[in-house]
Amino acid sequence: QVQLVESGGGLVQAGGSLRLSCAASRSIVSINAMGWFRQAPGKQRELVALITRGANTNYADSVKGRFTISRDSAKNMVYLQMNSLKPEDTAVYYCAAAPATDFGSWGQGTQVTVSS
Repeated sequence: QVQLVESGGGLVQAGGSLRLSCAASRSIVSINAMGWFRQAPGKQRELVALITRGANTNYADSVKGRFTISRDSAKNMVYLQMNSLKPEDTAVYYCAAAPATDFGSWGQGTQVTVSS
């Protein structure tokens, strides 16, 4: 298991930017994939972006071209750069780790609120 702690959330106006950070309690070099998920009120949790051990990335259609996921294995960190934010991006954002095939480790979440 790996413990994850997110930071960087907050309130931003539409069109603004935020960078979320996820600190892992141990090395992420061997972790198969790291991801960012989000859950808006009344909605199911959804995958926003993931990055594999080989640095391949995948994004939800709704954030393509606006969000960028990255990982710094030397610092055990994963980031989500969010640009051109929209009110519909408002949600609690969670960092997650998939050591093998399933995302089994989760952070506590960080709130992102985008005002119109």
